[in-house]
Amino acid sequence: MSFRIHTDYLQSFNQVESRAVDNEKGKKIKSSFQDVFDEQLQKYQEGIKISSHASKRLAQRNITLSKRDLQTLEEAMDQAEKKGAKESLMLYKDTAFIASIKNRTLITAMDPKNSKEHIFTNIDSAIIIK
Repeated sequence: MSFRIHTDYLQSFNQVESRAVDNEKGKKIKSSFQDVFDEQLQKYQEGIKISSHASKRLAQRNITLSKRDLQTLEEAMDQAEKKGAKESLMLYKDTAFIASIKNRTLITAMDPKNSKEHIFTNIDSAIIIK
């Protein structure tokens, strides 16, 4: 038995073929493996993001977060992501955060004085950080 390799079908391993893919809105965009890889890598290098809504709430409620606090929240997000969480309630130092684990973003922040109903919706997990 013998095999024959047709060089017409081989591509260089150093080149990644661009292909059109559908984005969230159904528009065709060109994407290469390198683009997708770089985008995913950047998510993890940036740490966590704080939405403008969360920034306003933190300022209104005099809640400050140190670098260590942000690092602790980021580590909790990492663990939640490993468990498959997407939208989480994070309880940390008498503050409740709603976070998008998938986007690595703090969406809003509440302290005990300002959370009237104590009801949280549209979350799939809760994280108690000590």
